[in-house]
Amino acid sequence: MGERDSTGKLVAGVDSSTQSCKVVVCDARTGRVVRQGQAPHPDGTEVDPQAWWDALQAAATEAGGLDDVDAVSVGGQQHGMVCLDEDGHVVRPALLWNDTRSAPAAAELVEELGADAWADSVGVVPVASFTATKLRWLAEHEPASGARTAAVCLPHDYLTWRLAGAAELDALVTDRSDASGTAYWSAATGDYRLDLLERALGHRPTVPRVLSPHEEAGHTTSGAVLGPGAGDNAAAALGLGATPGDLMLSIGTSGVACAVAEEPVRDATGTVAGFADATGRHLPLVATLNAARVLDAAARLLGCDHAELAALALAAPAGAGGLVLVPYLDGERTPNRPDATGTLAGLTLATTTREHVARAAVEGLLCGLADAVDAMRALGIPVDRTVLLGGAARSPAVQEVGSAVLGLPVSVPEPGEYVARGAARQAAWVLSGGPEPPEWPVATVREADVPATPQVRSRYAEARELTVRRPEQPKESS
Repeated sequence: MGERDSTGKLVAGVDSSTQSCKVVVCDARTGRVVRQGQAPHPDGTEVDPQAWWDALQAAATEAGGLDDVDAVSVGGQQHGMVCLDEDGHVVRPALLWNDTRSAPAAAELVEELGADAWADSVGVVPVASFTATKLRWLAEHEPASGARTAAVCLPHDYLTWRLAGAAELDALVTDRSDASGTAYWSAATGDYRLDLLERALGHRPTVPRVLSPHEEAGHTTSGAVLGPGAGDNAAAALGLGATPGDLMLSIGTSGVACAVAEEPVRDATGTVAGFADATGRHLPLVATLNAARVLDAAARLLGCDHAELAALALAAPAGAGGLVLVPYLDGERTPNRPDATGTLAGLTLATTTREHVARAAVEGLLCGLADAVDAMRALGIPVDRTVLLGGAARSPAVQEVGSAVLGLPVSVPEPGEYVARGAARQAAWVLSGGPEPPEWPVATVREADVPATPQVRSRYAEARELTVRRPEQPKESS
C-alpha cells in the first residue's frame, strides 16, 4: 500500500502520565496543534485504571472531542501493572512505576537468575519499577488476585483497548517500547520471554500482541484509526524527532536520560535499561525517581516559588561552596536504593544561606542525571548534545547549571506536550501508511553552552553514599 495523502486530516495524541492525561489534536501533515485538553489523575502509587479512562474522556472533551479526528494513539507511563480477569475486569488497582513495594521481589528475581542472565534475556535487570517485579509481589502478597489474573497489560495498552471498545483479552495490543519495560519481553529479539513471566507470577496470563511501530491497532468506536501507542519516553523522542547523538533529559515526576540507538544495549549492572523506541530502533534509558519534585521540595523549604528558586541558585557560586544535596527524597531507582533518604552534606556557617541551598538542590538533581549520562557513554552510546524536557526544563538555573554539570551544550525546545505530540505523530504515521513518520518541525527557544564544572561532580561523588535508610512507619493501632 502506498503512502496516503493526509492533507486536511486531524490526528490526536494522548499522554496518560502519572499525574494527568493530556490530549492534543494536531494537523496530520504539519503537526500544528489545533486544540488540546487536560484532566488530572489521582495521587498515589496505585490507581484504579478506570480513573485513567475517566481522565481521558474529560481531557478529550476539553480538547473539543475526538469525533472529527482520523487517527488516535496513546502514549503512557511505563511499567504499571494492570491485571484483568477472564471477563476483562480489573483485578486490583494498578501498581505504578514509582511504587517501590516490589523492591524485595526484584532482588529475589535477580538472585534467582543472576543479573547477567536477565541482561542477556531481556536487556534489563529487574528493579522495583518493572512490571515483572510487581507481578512477583502480587503472587506473594495477594495470591488470590494473582490467581484471578488472566491477562496483564500496561497503562497505554489498557487505554488503547478501551478506545477500541474491546472486551476480549486476545484483543489487547502494545508496542515495542512499552513491552521492553516489562522485564519479560526482549527488545533485542522482539520476543516475549513467557518463562520469565511465569517465574514472576506463577502462571502464564494473556499478554498483549506487540505491534510494529506504525502498524494499525484497530479503530476507535467512532471509526478513527488506532496507532499502537508507546511508552512515554519513546513517544517524547518521536515527538522531538530525536536522532542518534541526541540525549534527551526529561525532568518531570521522574528524571530520565535516554538516547536513540541503532543497536540494542546490554548492561548487567542494571543502570542502563535496554528499551526499544517507537521507530524500530532502540532507546537505552536511565531513570531516577527524584527529579522535578526535588526543586518543589527546595522551593517549599525556602518559602519561594520556582522563579525565585532559580534566581537564588544562579546567585550562588558553582559548587555551592561545598554544600551538596543527595536528592534521594523518595528512595531511588538509579542507583537502586528504594529505602534511601536524601542528605544535605557540607554545611558550614558560610553555606547556610538560601542561595547555597538552592544551588545545591539544582546541582544535586543534575549530578544524579549526569551519572546516568556517564553510564550511557560507557556503553558506547554517542552523546553530542542534550535536549532538556519536562517542567523543570523551563528553569534558567536548570538550563545553565545543566550545561555546566553535564559538560555539554543544552538545547531547550519550544514548550509543548511532547509525549502527546509523539503519540499524535505516530497516529499520523499510521494514517499515512508511509515508511517514515511525517516531518514535524520543532523550534528551539534556548541554547546554553557554559564552561564545565567537573569539581561539582567530584564533590557530589564524595557525598553520594552518605544516606540513611527510610524510617519504619509506625503501625496503626486497631
